[in-house]
Parts: sequence; structure tokens; C-alpha cells
Amino acid sequence: MILAQTSYLYLRIDGNILKNSLFGSPLIDSCIEHINALRPHPDVVLATGDLVNTPTDQDYEALRTALDELSVPVYVIPGNHDGRDELRETFSDWGYLPEGPFLHYTVEHYPLRLIGLDTLAPGKIGGKMCPDRLSWLDQRLSEQPDRPTLIFMHHPPFETGIGKMDAHGFEGVEHLEEIISRHAQIEWIACGHLHRPIHARFGGTVASCAPSPVFQMTMDISKDGPRGWRREPPVIQVYYWQPDKSIVTHYSVIGDFGPVTPF
Repeated sequence: MILAQTSYLYLRIDGNILKNSLFGSPLIDSCIEHINALRPHPDVVLATGDLVNTPTDQDYEALRTALDELSVPVYVIPGNHDGRDELRETFSDWGYLPEGPFLHYTVEHYPLRLIGLDTLAPGKIGGKMCPDRLSWLDQRLSEQPDRPTLIFMHHPPFETGIGKMDAHGFEGVEHLEEIISRHAQIEWIACGHLHRPIHARFGGTVASCAPSPVFQMTMDISKDGPRGWRREPPVIQVYYWQPDKSIVTHYSVIGDFGPVTPF
């Protein structure tokens, strides 16, 4: 099974320029074209939050139009820039976003089970797993203890060393780690939020942040470094999973780098 992950699309169609210098829509179009051109095709795309810059109906309509161009199923979860109600309404006909206070769900019809977690804390940049969400996750994992599972969510459950981002925190992360550590079937935890390729051990498995197809966060591993971004190459993360083997991750850089040259 092959999975592509994209985050931080920050789509906006209000006529303003993203970060005062970026035209986001062409970058999003390039990302979608890139995913569609991957060979072999991914089985699914995981869209792990911050899908629009502000949760307006017009931006979500444009997002839906863009994601409809993907040639494989897309599974969305909210990031701190997203709105639950708007996201649920925009993708209601896709059938997997639940009613209720949180947008978390399972995807059962692939050989690798997928669990999407809603870590949104409205009004905050950092993440949260409250008792209700933690209980839901523990129940879902307990249902199928022998089935290989990938969890995907927006906020990473580990400190990265990028102090300005780590300072926002993740409420409930200690309880999340305890639950993860009790369920050995978890192959990987795929996260967004940090705009950089980052990996860490967490709860006996591996958690990672994906890079961005729009812009990357500055790699300043210090507690008080400036929070900023750079126009580094746009990238998506790709996961390659085989039964009875571990997940392998790749970074696929978006752009035209010429034809393949034989060795």
C-alpha cells in the first residue's frame, strides 16, 4: 500500500497574497498534478490539516474543487487553521466525517487500517487530546489489536527542538503516549503542523511531521530562535507499506528536474 501525505495547503481566494509573498493556488495545483503523476499511483492521500488559511465557505469550496482533481481517495482532518463545521459540510458526501464534536474516524477497507485523529483546540495553535478523544482512540485500537494501523493527525505529539513551535504545546500528550504504548499494532503516526520532515520515537512507534508543498518552517533548533519560514522546495511525504514489514517513508520533491538519466 502506498500513501501520499500533504499538509499546510493554506488555500485562500480572497485576493490577498499568502505570507505577503506567496501565491498559494499555483503551488497547490502543482502538488495535485505531482501526486496524480506518481507511478505507481498512491492508494490514498492523507490531507493532514491547515487546508485553508481561514475557515471560510468560499475557501473550502475552492479546496473541494482542487482536491476533486486528485485521482485517488483523499482523507482530511482539521489543523489549527481549519474549522470543523466548515470542513464537515464541505466533504459531507465523502461519507467518513462524523457528526458530533470531533472529526475523527477509522478507514477499514484497506490492508493497512487508518485512524484519523482530530487534535484541534479552537483558538489555539497547539494541539489537544481531551479525555473523550483519548477514550475513543483507545476503544478503536482495542477493537483490532492485531491489525497493522497508521494514525494520522495534525499536531505532532513530540517536541522538535524548534522552540517557538514547541512552546504552543500539546495538551494531553502524556495520556496519548500511554495509550499508544499499549497498542503494538501501530505502525506509524503521520503528523503535520511543523512544515519540516521530522521523525521521532513516540510510545514505542515512530511519529513524523511532513514537509509542505507551499513553504517550509525555518529549521532553527533553539528555544528562543525567531519563528519564520523559508521558500524551500515544495515536498510531499510518501509511505510504502508491505504486510509483515515496517513502513518506509520517502520525500517527493515537487518540480521539473529534467528526465531520468540512466546510470
